[in-house]
Amino acid sequence: MDPFRWFLRAKRWAQNPPSEKRVILVLGVIAACLALYAFDRWIGLPEWMHLTPASSRDVMR
Repeated sequence: MDPFRWFLRAKRWAQNPPSEKRVILVLGVIAACLALYAFDRWIGLPEWMHLTPASSRDVMR
């Protein structure tokens, strides 16, 4: 992790900032992910969506 490279990237972003549509898109995706996470934590998933650990005898030979 080279901080000098981060400063160069920040300089390029300051000179050519992303468009407003792209910023809204990224924030929308982040909001959707947070909403799904909150839904899973507060309400939970249905039982059929949970993964069950496979036992050794379930493995096909």
